[in-house]
Amino acid sequence: SQQCSTYLEVRDNAPARVSFDCRRPEDVFHVEVTRNIACDTKSCNGRIVQADNGSHPLVRFDRKFTWNLKASPPKAFQIDFGGAGLRQINMTDRCPDRHRYTLEAFQTTGSVVIGKYCREGRIGSAQILNRGSFSVDVPAGETLRRAEFDVRVGEEIKSLAKMTLMLLRGTSSLELLSPNYPVSFPDDDVMEWYFQLPSKHRAAVQVLRLTEPVCVKKSTALEYQSRARAAVVVRPTAPQPEQRQGNFSLTLRNCEMDKKRSASPGLSLGLLVSSSSESFPASCSVDVGALRMDSLRVRKTSPASHCEMRVNSVLKEDVTLTSKADVSFQDCLPEDVQTTAKATIACRQLRDCPKTPSRLAVPLLPACFPGPLSNVTWTISPPQQTTVELSGPVGNMRQSLPGQPCNDSVLVKVAEEVGPIGEFCPQGAIQKLQIHYCNVTVSVSPAEGQTLSEFEMSALITEEISERYIFIVSPKGDTPVYLASPGWPSGMQDHSTVSWIVSVPEEMEARLMFVNLSRPKCLSSHTYIKVQQIGQEEEDYSRWEDEEADIEIAMLDSFYLNMTNCKPERGILSVVTKISLQNNTRRLLTIMLSVVAALLVIFTVILVAVCVLNRRKKKKLTHQVSVYNPNGTSVFPGHKPETREDEDHVYASIEDTLVYTHLLRQGKEIGIYGETDTYRPFTGRTEACEQPP
Repeated sequence: SQQCSTYLEVRDNAPARVSFDCRRPEDVFHVEVTRNIACDTKSCNGRIVQADNGSHPLVRFDRKFTWNLKASPPKAFQIDFGGAGLRQINMTDRCPDRHRYTLEAFQTTGSVVIGKYCREGRIGSAQILNRGSFSVDVPAGETLRRAEFDVRVGEEIKSLAKMTLMLLRGTSSLELLSPNYPVSFPDDDVMEWYFQLPSKHRAAVQVLRLTEPVCVKKSTALEYQSRARAAVVVRPTAPQPEQRQGNFSLTLRNCEMDKKRSASPGLSLGLLVSSSSESFPASCSVDVGALRMDSLRVRKTSPASHCEMRVNSVLKEDVTLTSKADVSFQDCLPEDVQTTAKATIACRQLRDCPKTPSRLAVPLLPACFPGPLSNVTWTISPPQQTTVELSGPVGNMRQSLPGQPCNDSVLVKVAEEVGPIGEFCPQGAIQKLQIHYCNVTVSVSPAEGQTLSEFEMSALITEEISERYIFIVSPKGDTPVYLASPGWPSGMQDHSTVSWIVSVPEEMEARLMFVNLSRPKCLSSHTYIKVQQIGQEEEDYSRWEDEEADIEIAMLDSFYLNMTNCKPERGILSVVTKISLQNNTRRLLTIMLSVVAALLVIFTVILVAVCVLNRRKKKKLTHQVSVYNPNGTSVFPGHKPETREDEDHVYASIEDTLVYTHLLRQGKEIGIYGETDTYRPFTGRTEACEQPP
């Protein structure tokens, strides 16, 4: 049977037939499509999908599409409006695309219209406490434009609603209205706006069209909060503070209003928020020579950046400085600019080279630069028949290897003409690295996620060595030392040699393990691995390329590990070794037995002496007793020892050759040093640093 009504509700997409007895029903009726979305404390069961599904026959009617949303206290629900965003309008304003949005909050006292909105604005998201709705009104004859908005669980907000806005770079402004505008904002309620400002921008807030209520308790206020400073509370009628310290939130607080007075209009206002760049060109003078560099390259990393760089008042995007220059930067963030520095250390004859180590120190850029250096590279060009010696900073260096990455802020890459030698970082056991005649580059850069801070090492050009590479290693404590062959994981150069000279502390022994060893099949010559205690002629360990390597080698004293490569037919020679220290139990046992034997000898001597004294019946004679001096000088009572006026026996300094005597006593098998502290001339390979054929 046919039923007449001015209202029809259809649920669950059930089919319905509707007929009208008037000529223009679109002038009388309108259509509303409603969907529900609920959120728990972790997620929501849907998203807002703006599509005209099922309502095409009703396109001639005014339509309203509504999504009712429910949060799970204490958290709010949040609607993300995507990249396009929304902008707030007056209640009577229309939108260019004829799609007008409404955001409402439902309270126990009734619904509150947070605002009316159009597409294309700076409002990125909205959060509402408890329950609310989001709707779009589409006029008759207009097709609903497809759009999607994510709905998710929001924050634990303390306000009726919280709107997040992203202000534009440069100069921009937008207008906001209090909830229910132009009607009063709810009694004793709170509304929050959160503003995201671009870097180096400031924001100003003006209060427009203010109406104030008669308050019974509290008072109306605007509260500004940011991370950079404490909250600032001002009256709406007072001048509003300028915001210069990044993102900030603005909270509108209403008082408990006197509703009995009909003359009290309640609280309503408009807010004009404007932002602008507060940056000024940061200028300074840079002297490349004073930085101990040969060149300084400065370039913009992104053409789309707002950063402006000028050199001697000329706009530049990429420039290499070699002398003095006036530079300025405006609106430049650290990631907008990359600065690198280069320097060269070179000499033609050994006698012309610096006699003291050259400092490889990361220079400090002038204050106007947006960020620190991205990379510093030194190229060391020695003359023929010489060696480049690199010394680590305080705390020495260690290699960066898989499982042993550099966690410091600095990464040091050492390379030669024919390829990389290795990557290093501070705080390790490698004291020195010697490289036979070759152009060597040392490149210092920040570790991932770090900035390049202060760092310093040294380089010295000295007489040549017989090996291609020598590492001086001094393990300490119970931290294992990992060492990799030059160029690892690639193989060593053909016919090249490397030695690691390892100092083992007294009363300790070293355990040497080959963690990763790869050996080639040789076309000519042989690969050879040798381990030998310093000062001994016999080898402790040696292997050719076709002999199986031991898993672990124990060394009771300082030693060296030597590796020689052949010309491979296939495969490579590469190795990663692990050196760990532990107490030398055998040496300790020897010391204990020696002490026991000494005590037995002393006991025997005392026993014999007692026996002899008992047999003597002579009168005891008085003897002058001397006082023992551990330095080897006997001092008799009453005799003050003379002191020498000249103290030539006291050393003002000790030469390195005397300090490292135990490293020099390597014997003829080592082939590195002679038997004295005088360097032995080079008798090994004489080929230049060239790429093998």
